Amino acid sequence: MAPSPHSRQAVEVRPGDHSARKWCMSLREDVFSGFFARGGEVVRAVFGEGSLFSPMLFGKFFDPADAFPLWDFESEVLLAGLREAVKSKVDWAETDAEYVFRAELPGIVKNDLVISLENGRVIEISGQWRGRESNRKDWRTEHWWEYGYVRRLELPEDANLRKTVAHIEEDAFLEMRIPKKVSEDGSEPEDT
Repeated sequence: MAPSPHSRQAVEVRPGDHSARKWCMSLREDVFSGFFARGGEVVRAVFGEGSLFSPMLFGKFFDPADAFPLWDFESEVLLAGLREAVKSKVDWAETDAEYVFRAELPGIVKNDLVISLENGRVIEISGQWRGRESNRKDWRTEHWWEYGYVRRLELPEDANLRKTVAHIEEDAFLEMRIPKKVSEDGSEPEDT
């Protein structure tokens, strides 16, 4: 059966946002625990166990606004506990030609998702899940987790961020493909 034309939609990958105060409010574990305990169904869907935006995704508390060197780790090892509990919603792999990243994004609409490139090595996935009462300030400079979500991933040096392609599949899954840079002699990337 052929996939419906609406099952795969491109997502724009933007050059970086150079706001100096972006993500300036660090998310601490005690603050997150209180926020999560008070949160409702949407908070649990966005930040819950196994979610890309969960500060506990990698087995211990890690502020999602800090860049994480994802490809330094094997997904099967890093997410072993979540995989055993069938709670993993994130996967990544490396091929000879590219880096592939896939994550389930429950309840997140394509129009709310922003993917941007930063400093040539960091890809940022963010968005706003709750509107602000006042739009005078950037929601990311305060208690951003009360209004939005973020995950920043540091990529290997051979990643060609400018050629990143992203799609939302079946209104639930984000897939990003980041090609590897071609070596100086014009040959294909070497096996890693």
